[in-house]
Amino acid sequence: MSMKASTRGRTLLALGALSVSAIVLAGCAGGGGGTNNGGNNNNNGGNSPLLVGTTDKITSIDPAGSYDNGSFAVMNQIYPFLVNSKYGTADVTPDIATSAEFTAPKDYTVKLKPGLKFANGDALTSSDVKFSFERVIKINDPNGPAALLGNLDSIDTPDDTTVVFHLKNPNDQTWQQVLSSPAGPIVDEQVFSADKVTPDDDIVKGKAFAGQYSISSYKVNELINYVPNKDYQGVLGAAENSGVTVKYYADASNLKLAIGNGDIDVAFRSLSATDIDDLSKNDKVKVEKGPGGEIRYIVFNFNTMPFGAKTANADPAKALAVRQAMADLIDRQKLASDVYKDTYTPLYSYVADGLTGANTALKGLYGDGNGGPSMDKAKQALQSAGVKTPVTLNLQYNGDHYGPSSGDEYAALKTQLENGGLFKVNLAQTEWVQYTKDRTADVYPMYQLGWFPDFSDADNYLTPFFSKDNFLVNHYDNADVQALLAKEQTETNASARSDELGQIQDLVAKDLSTLPYLQGTQVAVVGKDVQGTTLDASFKFRYAPLHK
Repeated sequence: MSMKASTRGRTLLALGALSVSAIVLAGCAGGGGGTNNGGNNNNNGGNSPLLVGTTDKITSIDPAGSYDNGSFAVMNQIYPFLVNSKYGTADVTPDIATSAEFTAPKDYTVKLKPGLKFANGDALTSSDVKFSFERVIKINDPNGPAALLGNLDSIDTPDDTTVVFHLKNPNDQTWQQVLSSPAGPIVDEQVFSADKVTPDDDIVKGKAFAGQYSISSYKVNELINYVPNKDYQGVLGAAENSGVTVKYYADASNLKLAIGNGDIDVAFRSLSATDIDDLSKNDKVKVEKGPGGEIRYIVFNFNTMPFGAKTANADPAKALAVRQAMADLIDRQKLASDVYKDTYTPLYSYVADGLTGANTALKGLYGDGNGGPSMDKAKQALQSAGVKTPVTLNLQYNGDHYGPSSGDEYAALKTQLENGGLFKVNLAQTEWVQYTKDRTADVYPMYQLGWFPDFSDADNYLTPFFSKDNFLVNHYDNADVQALLAKEQTETNASARSDELGQIQDLVAKDLSTLPYLQGTQVAVVGKDVQGTTLDASFKFRYAPLHK
């Protein structure tokens, strides 16, 4: 969500639900007692409320209508999941269920806890679970997570507390992780529409919440007031505060001032690297860091990029040469150090470093072979394909979703790509709401995205990007890659699967459907008296363990 670019494409009907085993990234930054692993603290009112600030934007709090970090941050507080990760880990365990397991190679059976209900009093039964997943697939919103449910064939509900997921492909070892992903929130069938995205105000008015919190007031992308939900029966337990108010800031500079002055208790996403460096010297706050699966990359539209399939001078060999030369010219280390003060690190492949199966396929193929840029390699790539220079690159980026340093990041990329006169780069910036619409409509020949994983597995960096019906909608289609994706998703031999994941990265590195270049960390800045910060490899920021 994983998080992530804010949209998926179409449901992956041919592919299974991703990978085999959850990989837990090392480390968990905690601010005190909040890193409990059972959520058994039943104090939901004895501590004062907290004020959280963010620059993230909400697309929709209907799980069928959004697939972005800002929206999922809300969903994690208000909706229950069948399985969930306890604080401090990415491993999942039954949440509002008593058990969740394979009962046959293609059957995954969940037994719900008895007596579950939503904050409005509606009973939460297996019918709601079936409804929740089927509507995501039926609605198949371009901004939604339907692609994660590509391995789901059908759902049976033999009784009110039993749900059987029938899968298309057997031995899908990450189905549990999918159930804890943005496709997994359980919603109230009495409030939500079965065939269209339900407006946020209708959800709030209907009190259709069964997670750790309910929303008492809501003004989209301005202010949300959360109150603990006394009826939550999940594995995370009761909130350790009496409530949370989240304030949405238009820019990071105001967020920095607010946390630095003590006007808010927590700042989470997205402060600039300079802001974080400055705040680390402020004795009023603590800078908490945790494992980060975020990656930054450029997407190439295979139809509309220079020499793309739908251009007047279409030539796949020349289009590839343009992508190769760009890969030869970028200097990842300078981007990481100069723009992000080393809060990001260079990324040389498609899977975040630290996950099983990750390699450095791009490092040896491009630039100087050791991670640095090479002008000579870039010139050679273009000359060999008969490309006349300079080539004009229309490169789009977003300035209000991936943090305030995006402008500096893309100014630096422009400088690097124009070095030597091989390219002339035209930069353009669009606000996120319009950006999400344009990028899937062939408006941008090449453009910025960031990815926040749905869960900690290498496949989550591959299938969403490189399947035929990928969420990038960039017209990339490699049958060999698709066959390997289908194979690794059901591969039960860990060594064989790791090899298959490597093969996929090697193939895509040659095609350059996207160009990854940076990997980030999670950072939260909190007041000195705030405890319970949990930044772990589940990549879910929970409000409930926070307390003063």
